[in-house]
Amino acid sequence: MMNETSLPTFPEPGAPVPDFDMPASHGRHVSLSMLRGKPFVLYFYPKANTSGCTKEACGFQEALGELDSEGVTVIGVSRDAMPAIEKFAAAQHLTFPLASDTTGAVTEAYGVWVEKSMYGRSYMGIERATFLIDGQSRLVQAWRKVKVTGHVAAVMKAVHALRGDG
Repeated sequence: MMNETSLPTFPEPGAPVPDFDMPASHGRHVSLSMLRGKPFVLYFYPKANTSGCTKEACGFQEALGELDSEGVTVIGVSRDAMPAIEKFAAAQHLTFPLASDTTGAVTEAYGVWVEKSMYGRSYMGIERATFLIDGQSRLVQAWRKVKVTGHVAAVMKAVHALRGDG
């Protein structure tokens, strides 16, 4: 089991982000190379169909029209297998890609696979985190240990700033 000191250090704003290539909901595929030239939001959530993850995903879905008008794509990532992700996307009417990182390579590269504890038990899991990435695949802003309430609004504020109108 990794401890906090052995976790990879994520890049500072302005640094290139780690590469990724994953299957996604609705028969799609997402990769860093496919997104080059376009800013995007990459958010990590612990588990499909749980209350916090549902609230967060629905928040991004509600903001999708505004994100699209800003030219920003949103992608959710978990370690769930594709059947669970497809069920979650269908149940919540999520139209943006939800990607499956079953190998854990992406969650580890982004430093969001961390030791967590609940009821005195330690375990490894995904830290809820969001990354705003520019069209040159460089980190603009990272939100770690995200609290769902108000989070999408904070991301939107950063998106507007990125586009120069906020």
